[in-house]
Amino acid sequence: MRGIVWMKDEGAEYAEVGLGPELTAVGVAIGADPVPYRLEYTLRTYPGYVTELLSVRAHGVGWCRALDLRRSVGGSWSCETKEEGHLEGPPPGGNMNVLNDALDCDLGLSPLTNTMPVLRHALTRCEGRMDFVMAWVQVPHLHVIHHPQHYTHLGPNVVRYGSEGFSADLVFDDDGIVTDYPGLAKLIGP
Repeated sequence: MRGIVWMKDEGAEYAEVGLGPELTAVGVAIGADPVPYRLEYTLRTYPGYVTELLSVRAHGVGWCRALDLRRSVGGSWSCETKEEGHLEGPPPGGNMNVLNDALDCDLGLSPLTNTMPVLRHALTRCEGRMDFVMAWVQVPHLHVIHHPQHYTHLGPNVVRYGSEGFSADLVFDDDGIVTDYPGLAKLIGP
């Protein structure tokens, strides 16, 4: 188990991460956009870093939301949601039927979920480009969408992430944890 802190352009995140044949993590994040919020999450993958569970709770002044997102061994996604109060924007959850080609969740504004496809395909060490579909979770709304992404190996521990007109060159440590995500977060501490 490893404790990790990222300082973000608009907040911070702390996660306790276990890496082996699968990834486990519990974390907390604070942010300011589009409204101030606090978020707690639990993430668990199957062996091979394929999402099994992402449980997220987000709250701010006058509202709170919860999402339990699961992927079965057979590849079908399901979710349970709760919401109280009012937060402008889409409701938590979404159409799970469009996610069946997704192996990974992607928790918005968290560098942690970039680790799963990178480790699964050894993209910090092996040349090439891989295309993925993610179950992307919008933060803080916890709305889930089908989200195409691609990752391209640029050199040892450097991978270009891209999606819908956006790209960033991510730097990873030897464990596959993001140390620098330009425009989003930097790992601090040991």
